[in-house]
Amino acid sequence: MKIDGKGRKTALNACTEPCAIERGMRLIGGKWTGSIIYHLKDSPVRFNDLARMLGGASKKMIDQRLKELEANGMVLRKVINDRPVAVTYELTDFGRSALRILDDLRIWSEENDIKT
Repeated sequence: MKIDGKGRKTALNACTEPCAIERGMRLIGGKWTGSIIYHLKDSPVRFNDLARMLGGASKKMIDQRLKELEANGMVLRKVINDRPVAVTYELTDFGRSALRILDDLRIWSEENDIKT
């Protein structure tokens, strides 16, 4: 920090781009995103099953987050039936790499009895 003659602070070497933590949070920090990743950890899951697992999330929100995760290469969408349309979602290796972080977050939250 640099303080000028009027007491104003200026950051030295300020980041002009998001730091690594911010970039990571942009991928997994969206509402319901971490929960979706966590529920896909064991095996592929059909959309309606995922919606039931998440409970309070709207189907529109789940669909939006799944599209974001797919666009970021974290989730793979597979069509398993054309009529009626049925799809499953599963984690890619990149998506699976976020599980350790999410599990650490879960443990930290439980140990500190964090409530929202």
